[in-house]
Amino acid sequence: MSNFTDEELLQIIRTGESDAVEFKESLSGSAPERIREAICAFANDLPDHRKPGLILVGVKDDITLGTTPITDELLRQLADMKTDGNIVPPPSLTVEKRRLQGKEVAVVKVEPSDSPPVRCRGAIHIRTGPRRDTATAQDERILNEKRRYLEHPFDLYPVLSSQISDLNLALFSYEYLPKAFSAEILDANDRSLNEQLAATKMIAAADDPTATVLGILTLGKNPQDFLPGAYVQFLRVDGNELTDDIVDSLAVRGAISDQIRRLDDKLIAHNRIAVDIISGPIEKRTALYPIEAVQQITRNAIMHRTYEGTNAPVHVYWYNDRIEVLSPGGVFGSITTENFGKPGFVDYRNPNLAEAMRTFELVQRFGVGIRIARRLLAEAGHPEPKFEINSTHASAIIHAK
Repeated sequence: MSNFTDEELLQIIRTGESDAVEFKESLSGSAPERIREAICAFANDLPDHRKPGLILVGVKDDITLGTTPITDELLRQLADMKTDGNIVPPPSLTVEKRRLQGKEVAVVKVEPSDSPPVRCRGAIHIRTGPRRDTATAQDERILNEKRRYLEHPFDLYPVLSSQISDLNLALFSYEYLPKAFSAEILDANDRSLNEQLAATKMIAAADDPTATVLGILTLGKNPQDFLPGAYVQFLRVDGNELTDDIVDSLAVRGAISDQIRRLDDKLIAHNRIAVDIISGPIEKRTALYPIEAVQQITRNAIMHRTYEGTNAPVHVYWYNDRIEVLSPGGVFGSITTENFGKPGFVDYRNPNLAEAMRTFELVQRFGVGIRIARRLLAEAGHPEPKFEINSTHASAIIHAK
């Protein structure tokens, strides 16, 4: 805990309790249980600070230092909270006694867990500002996703109710495999169909023909039977508000390649071409939007959305003055609200789906979609697109000229 100077700790105390700091005057009464809950919440790190949480014992709620003696027994009680079996998996924490302005304070530093959600006596505790709270189902999904970022991603999880007959094997054999491997490799390949499906992660294993989420999304005959939200809702609105008349709508379903091709058809159909035969000797044709820019953003939304724990589709709403794209699933892995969309910051919620989309030639390069869209829009004279991300959704707004 030497990385906190006395002045830094005093400044933390003066700032007051927050989603990363909690005060306790002593260990009397219900304080030990409240401290365990705070340890659990800081280990879960739902706000995604990726920094330790601090519990300061010997500090009153009014941010004044108390008179509680910080004894070796008190420090032992705090340290034992790590391994007394009430908090699982056991958190990483350190305990130290500090003297501030002549008063003793115990400082408990709790590191964010690599395996959330962390539970205290069965309950998942989180921090909402200075308050402890119990995780909602959405909060728990986010915590599960943080764990999977360090383990297997969700797109490799088996879909337990599925089987090989739910996959389009002709699409796999005649389109996916030839794009994924050279003809020489395929000619020399003596693997069975199950082994080929397992090698490409479309099923759990050669001897376990349960389709993975990747297999259902990429090859599924009816993916939405297993992942109800795995589709795109397209709307063309004749106006600038969602309450205006809808002139075209389509729920774009099917496997990912079908979704993208059918969505492209809609985007191209509504991207009217203006013909200029007056301003010069050569006829000029200009589309409302550079279609590749719109495709980059919509495909990015399909690739990076969450397919877990939600029935919400990707929304593509085309208004008279803009196109809005809304994707379920917000910050993930190394992507934060601060670095989202900035050059050099790339991470993948669905890395295997991203590779499958590249194999199908639906994306060309990883990590450059937003940059390509920005460049094409700027070259066509459009305003800078607006990107926003939070814990549950990511959105993009492409403005008309």
